[in-house]
Amino acid sequence: MIRFRLAAAAFLLAAACGGPSGGREGVVRVGFFPNITHSQALIGLARGDFQEALGDGVRIEAVQFNAGPSVIEAIFAGELDIAYIGPNPAITGYVRSGGEALRIVSGATSGGAALVVRPGLGLRSAADLAGRRIATPQLGNTQDVALRQYLAAAGLEPVENGGDVEVVPTENPQILDLFKQGEIDGAWVPEPWASRLILEGGGELFVDERDMWPGGDFVTACVIVSTPFLERHPEIVKAWLGAHVEVTLWERENPGEASALLNSEIERLTGKAMPEAVISMALDRMTPTWDPVQSSLRASAEAAWRCGFLDTEPDLSGICDLSLLEEVLEEKGLQPLEQSVEP
Repeated sequence: MIRFRLAAAAFLLAAACGGPSGGREGVVRVGFFPNITHSQALIGLARGDFQEALGDGVRIEAVQFNAGPSVIEAIFAGELDIAYIGPNPAITGYVRSGGEALRIVSGATSGGAALVVRPGLGLRSAADLAGRRIATPQLGNTQDVALRQYLAAAGLEPVENGGDVEVVPTENPQILDLFKQGEIDGAWVPEPWASRLILEGGGELFVDERDMWPGGDFVTACVIVSTPFLERHPEIVKAWLGAHVEVTLWERENPGEASALLNSEIERLTGKAMPEAVISMALDRMTPTWDPVQSSLRASAEAAWRCGFLDTEPDLSGICDLSLLEEVLEEKGLQPLEQSVEP
């Protein structure tokens, strides 16, 4: 958190002095995770959709990350232009930079997160999690906040707040190992880790996070752009969003091919492919989209504030700039985003 605040301070200082400059001319630096919730990034980079949309005069530098806060630090440092990221790190980056560092320009994934528990523990309701050890991918990340909100709604608190639920922030691969070893009782994780806990770890689905949201829709991943880059290169951002929408449509229309390509890219990037059953189950619980589900952004921000991850009640009035996305949708003859209260 200290490093995060220092990075935010450095961004504000640079902005006051006339930078960050918005990157090198002719280069777009893009951040993503080797994760199926960032499916458009994996598919679009692999097939060349983004490069074709940007043209030969622009070179893409794709940078792989494993955690949202690292992406935000790179944005603050002027080292990234566009990134696929979970909503909570995006919200935190926006708030801690005083609304200056970034804008959400599109959604990427809705759904695709769950609480999975070990069988045989007699867990039937949230109240039964008292005295249990539950893991999340990272302190303050999107799933960590979701778990803490779920516990609070049931009148439970983490151990560090005087409660009796031990929340264990741990990297996803280690969560799977701890789960198999019986060292944790459950985990609130994104896909494909929830499906891996079920199929490889013998776990049981306890909460499908879609059931907590109206209509089952909530933002799991979105597309953010550095504000300086957006101001200097709106035409590049629009071209990127055009390809993003086309890749999303292709995924929906060709789920079998999309699944195979995603798995191939995950194997290339991580050295290990996922079992077909895992990726199939995971994809069934998520939806590729361009809608950032703005109502869920506000709810996530308020939950992060209540959990103590934000110093003040967040004002997200300018976090979304969907004007270029709306232009893309209109030009492609697609339905405009549903009008919702700006988060």
